[in-house]
Amino acid sequence: MLDYPALRAVATVVQTGSFERAATVLNVTPSAVSQRVKQLEERLGVILIARGAPCTATEKGEWLCRHVENVGMLEAELFGQLPALVDPDEPRQRVTLQIATNADSLGTWFVEAISNFSKTSSYLLNVAVDDQDHTAEWLQRGRVIAAVTSLEKPIRGCRRFALGTLRYNATATPDFVARHFPDGVTSEAIRNAPALTFNQKDKLQSSWVRQTFGQDLDYPTHWLPAPQSFFEATLSGMGWGMNPTLLTRDHLASGRLIELVAETPLDVPLYWQINRLAADRLGELTREVVAVAMRRL
Repeated sequence: MLDYPALRAVATVVQTGSFERAATVLNVTPSAVSQRVKQLEERLGVILIARGAPCTATEKGEWLCRHVENVGMLEAELFGQLPALVDPDEPRQRVTLQIATNADSLGTWFVEAISNFSKTSSYLLNVAVDDQDHTAEWLQRGRVIAAVTSLEKPIRGCRRFALGTLRYNATATPDFVARHFPDGVTSEAIRNAPALTFNQKDKLQSSWVRQTFGQDLDYPTHWLPAPQSFFEATLSGMGWGMNPTLLTRDHLASGRLIELVAETPLDVPLYWQINRLAADRLGELTREVVAVAMRRL
């Protein structure tokens, strides 16, 4: 028999990041939360929470949190049909959905989709950000219930929906191009012109170089792991970078930015993958994600 008070204690500690904040949410003492977590860990023989600031779930703890998430969705559905089951003296437990997306989707179109969903839903959202080539791993490891990903192959236990293509342009300011590419954008010039890279997982620049020049080339780069700062650095002439067409369109039209090589976009197909157990109950979330993506991408 599952000890749901203990399971909820684990999930709430992970969600809030501390035993003290979890105690406030659950309306119990911090020692009660700690005892519930400890007893469950001893019963299972595994560590569920990595203690720290903040507290985080271990791999086993993440699977347990997703189970609590699914149970919460089932309970919300049941209470909607049978409100008499709700104990008025119990604190209301709102379900927080864990989802993942890439930074450029979050910075261009994804917020519109989740905002539309939140207006008609009681669910809360916790959005994790990773490279589009890696968000699928969050689903595979049970860390999230749905993700925007570049992985076309359906993940085991998930439903997949095509979203469209996020197009990128290799862009820089006219001044940057004049300084670093006086004789044109050649492979030799690329080797010396500073690029902008989001983080170590970001392969967009190297993919564009390979697509455009037919070979891998080394180039110097600045590292800027924040979408808005990345784009502002491009506009300031700090380096050249791969920016979504959704952000660059007006700047290209005005001449504030130019493409390094005309008509050489890099297209990244995107997909929405969602856990099958949750897919039916979160149909409205999927409809909003797909509809906004189809309209914007």
